[in-house]
Amino acid sequence: MKKVLLVCMMFLLMLTSACGNMETTQNPITSHEPETETDETIIPPENRSRCFNAETINLDSETEKFFYGTWKVEKHLGFANSWNDASEYPTGQKFIGDELIVKKDFFSSKGLKNYSKYQYELKNPIYEITAICYNATAFYRLYKIDIPDLDENDVVKVIDISDPSTERRIPVSIGFFVVNNDRLILISEATIFELKKINE
Repeated sequence: MKKVLLVCMMFLLMLTSACGNMETTQNPITSHEPETETDETIIPPENRSRCFNAETINLDSETEKFFYGTWKVEKHLGFANSWNDASEYPTGQKFIGDELIVKKDFFSSKGLKNYSKYQYELKNPIYEITAICYNATAFYRLYKIDIPDLDENDVVKVIDISDPSTERRIPVSIGFFVVNNDRLILISEATIFELKKINE
């Protein structure tokens, strides 16, 4: 009886060991860790129900063509749900009409005249897409911001700007949401504004 138990235990150990080896060696092509990619076109369709976060996606040519230009703050759209800055500018009155310059080799927020902490001028700024949200639900889930007229199928690219001398993002809560490469939203702290391009 002891011999039978011993043989059974040895057989189970060998079987467990063999199964463990099979799990770690089978299909090595699909079992590796996902690599960091730099182009949003590689995101598998099954992952498009959420936002894709990245650190170093350069602007694609279509986004560059849309994004570069002089932009005027046209209207106040609202506030992030996580923090309401209505006490400072309940209707965005201090931003409306102000301008931003976004070029490949130059960025200026000095046109935001009423806020001294937003006065930046950068030569050869670094523009990076830090997230891509493939629908309105995914965007809201990540940012807790309701953008008016954002359609469920809209793609939102989040663009941050860095100083090339330090490679750090400008230390102001200012960023951009590019919607379908045909709409630009400015976020300043917890407040969002619609921008209108006034020249290329």
